[in-house]
Amino acid sequence: MPPLKISLKARALRYLSAREHSRLELTRKLSRYAQEGDDVEALLDALEAAKLLSQTRFSESLVHRRAARFGNNRILSELQSHGIDRDAMTGIKADLAQDEIARAREVWRKKFGHPPIDAAERAKQMRFLQQRGFSHNAIQAAMRNIGNADE
Repeated sequence: MPPLKISLKARALRYLSAREHSRLELTRKLSRYAQEGDDVEALLDALEAAKLLSQTRFSESLVHRRAARFGNNRILSELQSHGIDRDAMTGIKADLAQDEIARAREVWRKKFGHPPIDAAERAKQMRFLQQRGFSHNAIQAAMRNIGNADE
């Protein structure tokens, strides 16, 4: 018995039931399965009209998943790669900036847990935070307050 063909709408709903997707991401996933005569953009427009696909919900979901482990630069870069427009990103950027230092300090604490003993170790710890996407100011503030936070 041949496997059942799944419609594009059913496939899209399956993807969206697992987690939120951006429009660009869902377009890429669905275009692999589109047949002659299928209109992926019309399907995505219908899903947005039915409030099943939302860029705002996707942005909030991605920020919620990434904020505990990554800095603002990395999160905003990932949002941009998913096709989120700049207007939506300005509000997200403002929200993220409020607690970036505390998040950098928490990421540092989970990874290292002890103050650096020399300049080389301090540089290593700062590079780690930089690779996670934290801003220079947040890294400096987090590293400055490390000794004070333990006391």
